[in-house]
Amino acid sequence: VGSAIGTMLFRAAWRRAALLVKVSPGPRPTLHNRGLRLRVIDNASQSAVPSDAESGLRPLYMDVQATTPLDPRVLDAMLPYLINYYGNPHSRTHAYGWESEAAMEHARQQVASLIGADPREIIFTSGATESNNIAVKGVARFYKSRKKHVITTQTEHKCVLDSCRSLETEGFRVTYLPVQKNGIIDLKELEAAIQPDTSLVSVMTVNNEIGVKQPIAEIGEYYSLKRYIFHTDAAQACHKLYGVGAIYIRRRPRVRVEPLQSGGGQERGMRSGTVPTPLVVGLGAACEVAQQEMEYDHKRISQLAERLTQNIMKSLPDVVMNGDPEHHYPGCINLSFAYVEGESLLMALKDVALSSGSACTSASLEPSYVLRAIGTDEDLAHSSIRFGIGRFTTEEEVDYTVEKCVQHVKRLREMSPLWEMVQDGIDLKSIKWTQH
Repeated sequence: VGSAIGTMLFRAAWRRAALLVKVSPGPRPTLHNRGLRLRVIDNASQSAVPSDAESGLRPLYMDVQATTPLDPRVLDAMLPYLINYYGNPHSRTHAYGWESEAAMEHARQQVASLIGADPREIIFTSGATESNNIAVKGVARFYKSRKKHVITTQTEHKCVLDSCRSLETEGFRVTYLPVQKNGIIDLKELEAAIQPDTSLVSVMTVNNEIGVKQPIAEIGEYYSLKRYIFHTDAAQACHKLYGVGAIYIRRRPRVRVEPLQSGGGQERGMRSGTVPTPLVVGLGAACEVAQQEMEYDHKRISQLAERLTQNIMKSLPDVVMNGDPEHHYPGCINLSFAYVEGESLLMALKDVALSSGSACTSASLEPSYVLRAIGTDEDLAHSSIRFGIGRFTTEEEVDYTVEKCVQHVKRLREMSPLWEMVQDGIDLKSIKWTQH
């Protein structure tokens, strides 16, 4: 009986919530200039939530390269399509489908506007991993009768590298370009790697582990004169937009891809499957917010990043910033703390949510392949921490993170025999270590 009453109350509450949302179908209204920065924690007792969260004690969030908090303005845009306008955007015989289709096409326009593209060049996907798979595998397979060579870099995201390895099993040849110590490719090496049957060059815009920006404009300019297709993974270049995913596929000159999945032929036949209207509406709203506030966000995030980096480095010796400090997205800071194990530091910093690298490879205890590619010593690679700064990060959070980081690095170094040897003037590289 109690369960039945609870269900009835839930349905009544849901109906009331639906009646409160009075939004006309079709394109969303203009978004407000700027939302409040809030840290809200629901203290209602829920068995699925850890006890720390129930008491309001959650760590500060400094891992925006993994994912970002949802902007309230984006949630505002999505809610009507979760409650009232729930039609399938591909249903062409009634108003529910027409409403959702109008919202989907408006979102497509918002994404296209952010990057200066034609809306017809935007294909919605489930996220960056699927987009990159479509780009790398789709292009290579479509042109495989004439071209069987692909070029990428050693520091690409796992989904690009694994797509290339998959192509190798199909008979394609892949060149994995090394990067320089600053994490940036040598354009001369890229030019030398091109072969007559090269179909695709894939170089990411911003690296998700060390924040380095590749010379995408120069590469794009060069390849506009050549008969090769250029792909870039730009997931980290847009402040990790919240929503689903999208891929830009140029129409003129036309780029062709072989679809990866079969089905109803949605998204111009390039990505079959029903487009989730609430999520693409969220992506469109996020792109609109980004377009309005990108300049402000970049300036503010740059200031916070400088504050964090300078305060850590002036308080601690033997701290190395990984990647080029100039050609760099400021919201992604990767620091190595010599003579400290990165995992130990992460465990000590339990009240700050950080990571030691990509969330996509976090199950591995091996040092980051990105840090190995830029020539970082294994010991330093194991001591690296990635700090992520985003739109809702505050100065107080940065200062608290610096304070705790400095405190725990000093404590862990005091426990390290290697640190003691260095303080005594011993050159660790001169020691011949033996195994027993």
